[in-house]
Amino acid sequence: MASTIPTGDLQSFVRFLEEKGELIRITDPVDPHLEVTEIADRFVKAGENPALLFENPVPGKLSAAAGRTETALTADGKPVPLLINLYASKQRMAWALGCESIEEAVAKIEEPLKMGPPTGLWDKVRMLGKLKGWGEAMPKSVGQGVCQEIVIQGEDLQGRGLLDVMPVLTTWPGDGGPYITMPLVITRNPANGRRNIGMYRMQVFDGLTTGMHWQIHKTGAAHHAEYEKRGERMPVCVAIGGPPVLTYAATAPLPPDIDEALFAGFLTGKPVAMTKAVTCDLEVPAEADFVIEGYVDPGERRMEGDFGDHTGFYSLAEEFAVFHVTAITSRRDPIYLTTIVGVPPMEDGWLGMATERLFLPLLRVPLPEVVDYHLPVAACFHNLVIISIKKSYPGHARKVCQALWGTGQIMFTKVVIVVDEDVNVHDMTEVLWRVSNAVDPARDTFFSEGPVDQLDHTTNLPCYGGKMGVDATRKLHGEQGYERVWPPVVEMDPAVKDEVGRKWADLLKGLGDA
Repeated sequence: MASTIPTGDLQSFVRFLEEKGELIRITDPVDPHLEVTEIADRFVKAGENPALLFENPVPGKLSAAAGRTETALTADGKPVPLLINLYASKQRMAWALGCESIEEAVAKIEEPLKMGPPTGLWDKVRMLGKLKGWGEAMPKSVGQGVCQEIVIQGEDLQGRGLLDVMPVLTTWPGDGGPYITMPLVITRNPANGRRNIGMYRMQVFDGLTTGMHWQIHKTGAAHHAEYEKRGERMPVCVAIGGPPVLTYAATAPLPPDIDEALFAGFLTGKPVAMTKAVTCDLEVPAEADFVIEGYVDPGERRMEGDFGDHTGFYSLAEEFAVFHVTAITSRRDPIYLTTIVGVPPMEDGWLGMATERLFLPLLRVPLPEVVDYHLPVAACFHNLVIISIKKSYPGHARKVCQALWGTGQIMFTKVVIVVDEDVNVHDMTEVLWRVSNAVDPARDTFFSEGPVDQLDHTTNLPCYGGKMGVDATRKLHGEQGYERVWPPVVEMDPAVKDEVGRKWADLLKGLGDA
């Protein structure tokens, strides 16, 4: 049954959030140069995570000091509203996926994984029904979408560039300039024609050019490399806003040939409408708020950065591809969707949480011994994994570590801690207690080398460095020379716990009366 949550476009979703008391409108003028960052960051750091809709983002004293004067206006001459912290709560994250809870979304992922071959006629009929539902989630091509109600191209672009159309943030004082931080970058593999929608930050150099920060391990970079081999110009489109689920899908660690628009439709049960771009041979989300069309030339590079990144440190200036704008299209009433990253926790923590939960069932396919795992926000997700397993044999924890270092984007993990199945990996107090009481550092820590995130500044070489595994499981007799008896955990007798449980409410009531 399709969800009734309005996930097809940003405007409907904003109204839904407002009805639910999950969104605050800010009508006072707020400067997109640093000031929005400070306000949004204070909300998240205080644990108060409403979505924030800035209705009047206009340059102020901070922008003037930085030499920025452009006010982004709609076709009707009004400031373009700016939306931030949209995903900064577990509930809103679930709603963005078209579900009432993250657990409901996880169940959608688990369902096809549990399907075995049909054993009879009725099994086949039921499977066909489910397959039909999945087929209905396929992206659908439509005529001109609302993303093209306003079209700026040709000579009009010379007088109305990116900063005149969108209130792009400068997020931190050391940033190299304004950055588009929630772009859906649409590219196509020239070898097989398959689409990718990724999220790569874009530094606005001027009204018609930006950086394209697709890192070496990302699919967009792979497509770019193929175009460069051919000596061909690469068409690129960038969507902003539209279906909230699609923005999440662009961040998800999907295999290269899985279409993010299909994944988004699968999650919500509703197909993502796509329409032909005006100046590029690509399809773009028909319900997007903005679409920036353009190209990347082979071999062209420009210094991009610095940028206050999700690690909490600046990623320093480096050469990246240059994106040239050929058209900007938009809705007549667009909302500019953006985010900030920096010292955690921040909004991206909730996007990471969704990925952690949604991809657990998929991780269990090659590693059925996995019970649960946790990617702590404070460790920027990819720097630390705590994983619990059903341990069956000596060296099992090491096997799991090596498998993780060879699996998709989790290969970037620098530290993997493996614990037993009865450990709650989301309770840091329990994890630290268990780890400190299960590890002999000389025996249970081990090291490897391999790819690391391109933003990692700690390694001697870019994109390559060390990794550490920690076996914090109970040691089996004879495992790695362990010949002692492993002691049991101190626990109360279950019968006593049950008996006290029955008396507990009365006991507390008596203490309260006293």
